[in-house]
Amino acid sequence: MLFPSVCLFLSAPAIAAAALGRHQVPLQQPLTEGSSHLSKIPSLGFGTSGLASGIPSLGFGTWNLDKSNVSEAVSAALHAGYRHLDCATAYGNQKEVGKGIAHGLKSLNLKRSDIWVTSKLWNDHHDPSLVEEAITQTLHDLGIAYLDLWLMHWPVGNKPDTGNTQLDYLPAWHAMEKVHKSGRVRNIGLSNFSPTQLKDIIDHSDTKPSVHQFEVHPYLPQSKWIKYQQELGISVTAYSPFANTNPTYTPSKDDPPFLLTNFDMLAVAAKSGCTTAQVALAWGMSRGYSVIPKASHINHIKENFGALECHLEKEDLERIDEISKKHLKRFNNPSKGYGIKLFDGLEDA
Repeated sequence: MLFPSVCLFLSAPAIAAAALGRHQVPLQQPLTEGSSHLSKIPSLGFGTSGLASGIPSLGFGTWNLDKSNVSEAVSAALHAGYRHLDCATAYGNQKEVGKGIAHGLKSLNLKRSDIWVTSKLWNDHHDPSLVEEAITQTLHDLGIAYLDLWLMHWPVGNKPDTGNTQLDYLPAWHAMEKVHKSGRVRNIGLSNFSPTQLKDIIDHSDTKPSVHQFEVHPYLPQSKWIKYQQELGISVTAYSPFANTNPTYTPSKDDPPFLLTNFDMLAVAAKSGCTTAQVALAWGMSRGYSVIPKASHINHIKENFGALECHLEKEDLERIDEISKKHLKRFNNPSKGYGIKLFDGLEDA
C-alpha cells in the first residue's frame, strides 16, 4: 500500500520569466499586502488554505556546498535571478550562506522580502526544550529576522552528542508550531516523512504542513505520493533533482547510468535544445513542484537557471516518465545508519 562571488548578467525578460516560474504554497501566516514581491506571483491554484504566496519553483540548493566558496555561490545565484534558497543546519554552512545573502541583497538593492529562504531543524534538536534554541541559532547564522519556511529535516531525533536515534517528531512539531506563531517562521513543513508519519502529524496537530521536501527525479518519480499531497494542499519540493549525479551518493553495482547521461534524457535534450540538467529541472517543474539544484560553478548556476526557458513537449515529458520503468532507484536512504526503517510505503523504500 502506498498510503491510506561573481555578478551574472541576465536580460530583463529572463528575470521576468523567473518571477513567473512560481507556484502556490498555502501560507500559514499571510504576508501583508505589498510586503513582498512574492505575494504577487501567479499561483497554480492547488493550495487550499491561507493566502496565495509564491515559492519560486526553481530554487538554489546549498547541500554540500563547500564553505570556501558558498558565500560567492549564493550571491552569484541571486545575481542570476534565483529567489529561492534552500538551507539547513545540518549542512554546516549557514553562516557562509548568510554572508552570500547579505552581499547579494545589498549589491542588487533587494529587500529581504524579495527572496524565499528555507531552513531545517536537525535531529539533535527535536527535544521541545531545544527547538527555540535551534531557530534562534539558524536566524543568527543566516543573518535574517525570519524564515519563509522551516522544515523538520527527518522524522527521527537523537539527544545531542549521542548516537541513539529513534522515531521522534510529534513533540518537535508542536514546538515548531509555537515558533510559527511567534512570526519568526512564516511556514512550517516536513522533509523525508512517510505516508503514515505525515498522517500522524495532520491528525494530531493544529497546523498542517505547508510543504514537504523529499527526493524526486526521473529514477524516483513518486507520482502518487506527490499527487496525494497536492490534493491535501501541501506543496512539494524535490531535492536531488539530478539523482545520482550528486557525488554524495556512493555508487553501487546496481545503479542506473548517471541521470544526466541517460540515453532518454540525452535524446530529449537534443530534441528540445536544452541541456540534460535543464531537462531534468523542467520535467520536475512541469509536475507542479519546486526543484532545488545545487551548483558551485558559475556556468552551472546559469545553466540550471536556464531551465525556466526549457520547453518540453508532451511526448518529451512522457518519455521521461517512462525512465523509472527501467530504473527505479532511491539514492538517499539512511535507514541502516539510523537503525530505523524510513520511507515505509513509498517507492524503493
